Amino acid sequence: MKPQSASSSLKNPVKFRMPTAENLVPIRLDIEIDGQRFKDAFTWNPNDPDSEVVVFAKRTVKDLKLPPAFVTQIAQSIQSQLTEFRSYEGQDMHTGEKVVPIKLDLRVNHTVIKDHFFWDMNNFESDPEEFARTFCEDMKIEDPEVGPAIAIAIREQLYEIAKQSVASARESRANKKGRRGVEHPSASKVGLPALDLGKLFSIKSSVVRKKRDADAYEPIVDHLSNEEVDALEAKEERLAR
Repeated sequence: MKPQSASSSLKNPVKFRMPTAENLVPIRLDIEIDGQRFKDAFTWNPNDPDSEVVVFAKRTVKDLKLPPAFVTQIAQSIQSQLTEFRSYEGQDMHTGEKVVPIKLDLRVNHTVIKDHFFWDMNNFESDPEEFARTFCEDMKIEDPEVGPAIAIAIREQLYEIAKQSVASARESRANKKGRRGVEHPSASKVGLPALDLGKLFSIKSSVVRKKRDADAYEPIVDHLSNEEVDALEAKEERLAR
């Protein structure tokens, strides 16, 4: 699918989907049973049969030697998140004029990543996974878990913005019923930046970093010691209680 222009997207809203090449749902699990905690994040194809959810839950519990009670909790959490995603399918969403800020602030094992950049919501050929792989190569990150974590963090933010775009389209339709000739709300009116795509992007690009203020937009990668990781995990445990 070719990237759409901002003007055509404003006039002709698209049907809800992830604004990426692959329409994958970001799934995040954080489940605790009898003092044992399981956390994970991954993507799921919303077109896969629901029977695969239970199969996945059973395999995960078996592979990680978790108590059997986790099967139901894992399956229910995945199914709930898929149900929410599917509830938006078929609805209109406005993507025009949306070059949105993406922020990374995460720790994966001993690696801390902080970064922010802009993402073109009109480019339905964009690939968070490819961006994450390139990021790790450029920053010489060797931990294989970092790339998937970055891609999930991007997809989660794009998902939230896509849901806001559905609300924007719904509000626009409601306004149309009240008066003729109403304009679609610009991205800035729904709390998102409206920028000039032509100045920021090439035809195939989906991500941009500002040349000015380069220092502020330079990614930061820190590698923590075992002691620092232990201290952070202890703090996270206290906050989770």
